[in-house]
Amino acid sequence: MGLLIGCSGDLSVVDPAGPAARVIATLWWVMFIGAGLILALVVALVIGAFRVRRTEGDAARDEKVWIIGLGLCFSIAVLTALLAYGLVAGERLMPRVAADVVRVQAEARQWAWRFSYDDRPGYITENLLHIPAGRPIDVAITSRDVVHSFWVPRLAGKLDAIPGHVNVLRIEADAPGTYRGLTAEYNGEGYRRHVFSVKAHDPAGWAAFVAEGTP
Repeated sequence: MGLLIGCSGDLSVVDPAGPAARVIATLWWVMFIGAGLILALVVALVIGAFRVRRTEGDAARDEKVWIIGLGLCFSIAVLTALLAYGLVAGERLMPRVAADVVRVQAEARQWAWRFSYDDRPGYITENLLHIPAGRPIDVAITSRDVVHSFWVPRLAGKLDAIPGHVNVLRIEADAPGTYRGLTAEYNGEGYRRHVFSVKAHDPAGWAAFVAEGTP
C-alpha cells in the first residue's frame, strides 16, 4: 500500500477524475506493466544464459533464434502493439462535436491565468476556472507572452499555450469539486507560482454561476 501513496492526490495522473484523465491513466498503467514484464523477461534470459552450458554448434544456432525471435520479431510486435494502442487512446482524447459542450477561453501570462466564458460574456476570472461537472468542456488555450502549458492532471492531459495561436483541450470532471492545475512548462523565475484551480459545479451551481451574468 505504501508504494501507491504517490499514485493519489491533487496532481496525480493515475488518480483520474474525468474521462480524458482515465484514458491517460490506463495508457500509463499499460506501459508501466508492460515495461515491468519485459524487464522481468530480460532478467530471466540473462540469468538463464549464465546457468545453461551449450556447445559451440548450439550457441551459433541459438544466436540466430534469439536475434530473429527476440531482437526483431518480439521488438516489432511490442512496438506495433504500443503504437496501435497509443493511436487509439490519442483518438479518444480528441475534442469531438457534442451537443452539451461548454466553451471557455484560457489566456496565460507571466504569472497568471485568465479565464473567460462563452456562457457568461464579459466575465473574467483569474487563476480560477469555473466549469460544470459531468459535461465536456472545450478550453481554448493561448498565451499573451511566452509559451506556457495548461495542465489539470486529474481531468486531462497537458497542452501548450502559444502566443498568437489557439489550442483546444477537452476536459471533463466526473463530480463537483476543486481540482488543481499548473503550468507544466519552465518559462522563468515565476514558473513555480504559476498555478490555478478548476472548480466543477453541480447543475444548480453552474446555473447560478451563469445566471449571475444575465442582465
